[in-house]
Amino acid sequence: MKHGKKYREKSKLVDRKVLYNPSDALKLVGESAFAKFDESVELHIKLGVDGRRADQQVRGAVILPHGTGKKIRVLVFAKGIKATEAEQAGADFVGADDLSTKIQNENWFGFDVVVATPDMMGTVGKLGKILGPKGLMPNPKAGTVTMDVAKAVKDVKAGKIEYKLDKANIIHVIIGKVSFGADKLKENFDAVINAIIKAKPSAAKGQYLKSVAIASTMGPGVKINPVGLS
Repeated sequence: MKHGKKYREKSKLVDRKVLYNPSDALKLVGESAFAKFDESVELHIKLGVDGRRADQQVRGAVILPHGTGKKIRVLVFAKGIKATEAEQAGADFVGADDLSTKIQNENWFGFDVVVATPDMMGTVGKLGKILGPKGLMPNPKAGTVTMDVAKAVKDVKAGKIEYKLDKANIIHVIIGKVSFGADKLKENFDAVINAIIKAKPSAAKGQYLKSVAIASTMGPGVKINPVGLS
């Protein structure tokens, strides 16, 4: 991949042979961001697990102390009093079969997170092939299949994010915006790392945190020394 002049200039700030400590790495990410918009800061963690095995799956959710910097639109599948509770908690969209039909017939994706009460999973399950590939399927482990829809909505609005392994056993999450500054980003970084360490499967052997790297949306990647994080 060929990079532009600004990227090449900013890349000179980062020594690719060095494994930085988190604070220095986050400062570098801020210094090497160059886009005219407020870039997101992405965290990539490769784990020493085999995600193909059920006993080595790593998936969950964590509330970032400072959120992601993005306004999150929450869709809730619920009926009756639970629908009312979701609306009062600040959900952007609340419904049942009507929302399912809208997603299926109109290819509508005007939302970022889906929450559902357990009794609505029959309806939501029919959307699996649509929501699944986009990472939008609600999941009990992430707290998005629950009777306490009010808490789920408030947590998401407060900065709750989901994390899970991809096929290469890597977790990719956004931990904020460049404008947050290194200190706030460090607190969000710590929250994610601590959550992932707590989620370590008992079946995992050897080094758990294989590699850690961060980057802004357009900027160069910065490698972090995984030793000492766990």
